[in-house]
Amino acid sequence: MAVDSPALAIRSSVGIELWASSGSKQPYEHKSNLPREETKNSRSISFSPDGRYFAYSNGQEVKVLQTANWQLQCTLPRPKAFYLKFSPRGNYLCTWELYVITKDIPEGSPNMFVYEIATGKQVFSIVQKKQTDWEPSWSSDEGIFAIVVGGESLFYDLSQGIEGFNATTKKIGGSKGGVLSVGPGSSPPFIAIYTPGAKGAPSMCKLYKYPALAQNQTLACKSFFNADRVEMMWNKRGTGLLLLTSTEVDKTGASYYGNQALHFLNTKGDSCSVPLSKEGPVHCVKWSPKATEFVVVYGYMPSKAALYNLKCDVIFDFKEGPRNCAYFNPFGNLVVLAGFGNLPGNVEIWDVKMKEMIANIKCPDTTHFEWSPNGEYFVTATTAPRLRIGNGFKVYHYSGALMHETIWPQGQELLAVEWQQFAENTFTEPIITKAKQEGIKSSQPEASKKVYTPPHLRGGNNVDKIIQPQSTIPGLPPGYTSSQANNKKQGAQKSQQQQHNNNQQQNQQQQQNQANKKRNFDRTKTRRESKGEGGAAGNNNQSPQINKNQNNATPSPLNGEATVAPGNQEENGQQQQQQQRPQNKRNPNNRRQQPHQQQYQQKRQQNNNGNNEKPHENNIQEGHQQNQEKTANHQQQIGGEQQPLQQQQQQPSKKAANPEKDKKIRNVAKKLSDIKKLKVRQEQGEVLELNQLNKIAMEAKFLEELKALKLSN
Repeated sequence: MAVDSPALAIRSSVGIELWASSGSKQPYEHKSNLPREETKNSRSISFSPDGRYFAYSNGQEVKVLQTANWQLQCTLPRPKAFYLKFSPRGNYLCTWELYVITKDIPEGSPNMFVYEIATGKQVFSIVQKKQTDWEPSWSSDEGIFAIVVGGESLFYDLSQGIEGFNATTKKIGGSKGGVLSVGPGSSPPFIAIYTPGAKGAPSMCKLYKYPALAQNQTLACKSFFNADRVEMMWNKRGTGLLLLTSTEVDKTGASYYGNQALHFLNTKGDSCSVPLSKEGPVHCVKWSPKATEFVVVYGYMPSKAALYNLKCDVIFDFKEGPRNCAYFNPFGNLVVLAGFGNLPGNVEIWDVKMKEMIANIKCPDTTHFEWSPNGEYFVTATTAPRLRIGNGFKVYHYSGALMHETIWPQGQELLAVEWQQFAENTFTEPIITKAKQEGIKSSQPEASKKVYTPPHLRGGNNVDKIIQPQSTIPGLPPGYTSSQANNKKQGAQKSQQQQHNNNQQQNQQQQQNQANKKRNFDRTKTRRESKGEGGAAGNNNQSPQINKNQNNATPSPLNGEATVAPGNQEENGQQQQQQQRPQNKRNPNNRRQQPHQQQYQQKRQQNNNGNNEKPHENNIQEGHQQNQEKTANHQQQIGGEQQPLQQQQQQPSKKAANPEKDKKIRNVAKKLSDIKKLKVRQEQGEVLELNQLNKIAMEAKFLEELKALKLSN
């Protein structure tokens, strides 16, 4: 197999096999010299970091193969192995299986084992109940093996070989939920230990230099609150450490998924929080293989992505986009920003040195992404059990060209795909260019970019018929059918009938109101007529005004009655009405006087004054009095009849006028309230607009208007 064509290990529902390509433009396929085993119970596959060994489980045992000739190296009796993990140099293999309690062993048996690859011998075993964070920590030279059990950190010195597993060399007591991580790179390594906070104390992460693990030998320390879980990420040299802290529940209620924070520590003793310019979760954090920069994808969608240096300063901002993953190639000169999971699968390939995008493709339904060890190709796969339909994998060039595609047959499931690993310096760093590689066309149908069209609108003939329908009923616009016309006609008839009924009800109501007014008028007239002729005449208190008007009267030569001159008749009637109204207000009992009492007082006054007057003067005076009585009686009747009508007309006018006045008062008061608020904002230093300043200048005018409205009757 050519070195420039790493193999692909494939685990499916029918077996385990390795595929390889004969060249850069040749498809991947199974070769006769590559291993293949049919099994339906395989749970894990793994390459050693240096690429010397390949291990897989088949449901009966764990097999370890040499990649040089694909021969069997050893067999491990672990039929229930769930996870496989090689040590940094590939000399040991760790297996983990589910923790089980039986009747024979109620305390439970060990479920995490360490095997020596050279001999296939079990060298270590322990109970590790948690499925997460089960992996032990190794130093880069495999001289130190460390693991956390029951909140206690245990260290084993393997510099003398496998005998170091027999006893611990260091122990650090902690608390439940602690995390231990051994840094790569230098030897002896740096150790990071996380201790969760309790009883109001903050959580802490401390850096040590092995074997100096005392409390007073801390190199760096970072404390923080609100951390239920911590993920530790070392750079390749082991000089920088990123801490991704997260909480299960956000107590402030801002997020349903809790909150997250990112912190940085280095071996020089510096520590800080990584600044994030957008609120939201931290989706992904990845170190560059160059160990001098890292990328963070964070924030609510569309999320932001930024490149940071070791001082936690932003080197480059990738702007916002639908992304939640980041992947550096093995040389750190390319980075992929992608949106998988519930995102549409956008994949952006960026040149890290030039800070520019090389390609932008779509890989929908991707559940696995991995760069090839040569740094030029990457694989995307749709695997089960995440997705059970459309399983398969594709190999792309960094320019965005599709180089290979395999779709799994119906009824089978693709479970995992992994690149074969190689030792460092096996491949040279590729030179990044913008040249587009020639690839193949995907057999999978692409999602249509056209706007969705309902089925009944698809096709040219149907569109014409629906958009421009022809009516068969004369006089109706296009698009009307007989049922629509009938419905519209029935609706019009109903509306006309309803309007006719409303008009009839209004006419009946008006007639009834007029009848009630006439009935009240007749009752008032009858009541006043029953009181007698002249009952509404003026009393003696009106004599000065009446005598003043009598100077214009002339005696009639026919009947001896006094008549009023035509020119002064209207003036006399108006003066009598003005005299009568204030007198009735001052003395309401005048209207209740009986007619015979008024006549008796008038005759008595005539007898007292008539003894010294002539008969002709008596006749004139008597005629004047009779004429006055008739005129006063007529005016009283008219006034009595008009007074109820005037009261009825004035009452609704007052009711209609008062609401209008109140409405004006409320409007002016609202304007004054708005002016007051604007003044407060102006005092606070806010710059107001021109129309707001003009409104403040009108305050005096509004105050005068409000005062006039309140003083008006």
